[in-house]
Amino acid sequence: MAWTKTTTTGTKHKNDCKMAFGRKDATCPRCQELLAGAAPIAQPWRATKKEAEYARILEIRNHSCIESKCGPVCTHGEW
Repeated sequence: MAWTKTTTTGTKHKNDCKMAFGRKDATCPRCQELLAGAAPIAQPWRATKKEAEYARILEIRNHSCIESKCGPVCTHGEW
């Protein structure tokens, strides 16, 4: 059984789709949709990853070595 790429729209890339690095394959049904202006697949993990990174940055910025008594080397985030 060949691996097939699926989308949220239900249209699949064909098994021998030549799409690479954003260059669409004009013979593939899903690539034809993308060329016609269809939206790419939403990837919800990107949003949650950015939120986690932003929270981590805020945590680091709000850290006080004086209040935490880190010493000469900051030990923030170490257990």
